[in-house]
Amino acid sequence: MSTASAPIEIGHVALTTRDLARMAAFYEGLLGLTRLSSEGEAVWLGAGDTPILQLRGDKAAKPNTGREAGLFHTAFLMPSRADLGAWLIHAAGNKVPLEGASDHLVSEAIYLSDPEGNGIEVYVDRPRLAWYDAAGKIKMATEGLDLNDLARSAKGPYAAAPSGLVIGHVHLQVGNVPEAEAFYHGQMGLEITAHYPGAAFYGSGGYHHHLASNIWSSRGAKARTPGLTGLAEVGLRADKGLLPARMTDPWGTEFSVTEK
Repeated sequence: MSTASAPIEIGHVALTTRDLARMAAFYEGLLGLTRLSSEGEAVWLGAGDTPILQLRGDKAAKPNTGREAGLFHTAFLMPSRADLGAWLIHAAGNKVPLEGASDHLVSEAIYLSDPEGNGIEVYVDRPRLAWYDAAGKIKMATEGLDLNDLARSAKGPYAAAPSGLVIGHVHLQVGNVPEAEAFYHGQMGLEITAHYPGAAFYGSGGYHHHLASNIWSSRGAKARTPGLTGLAEVGLRADKGLLPARMTDPWGTEFSVTEK
């Protein structure tokens, strides 16, 4: 897995939801995640025995407007192109509405949203040697993706989350990019790996990005409004002593940190 050797990587994402049962059923059906535990209004879902997604039920939460700082999408990284191809056929067979598909040079990605509007990316990395330009810098782009070719890579049906499925990266909405860079690069210590207009990408250990920040729908956003659906927490896994146990970005997005 391309993220496995990085000093900092994504461990889990926690979402606040108004309809816990519906959201849990969606992620179980969409990605074949396993329900690992249910306690009160919290459900942990995982790939095999590894927890990667927590859903926190709150019927009083107000719907997120989509313009606040917080989640742009959670990106689920498939272990192989064949797994992504099988998942694509699974999604099409279940009439899951897709919102986009892109060749990013470093990866092949498919986009959609969950029932409460949280963005989702399902992707596979290209081999690491293919990520770099002639100057040795990571090169990303947004080009068309041949879905038929991707589907042909499948080697069988998608029955459940494959072993090794992880959250490869989390893309965040922020109020402005320079302030985000000061936090994610300056305080968290991630390398700035690429820029798009209105966005910056941050990685650890040579990975193309574990986190990203953009202002495409949130330019000028202030601190997050309490009590909304959507992102509750990003869980990071980091080498011992690298980060404090909790961090908060300038807009109130929470990060919990566990040692590897």
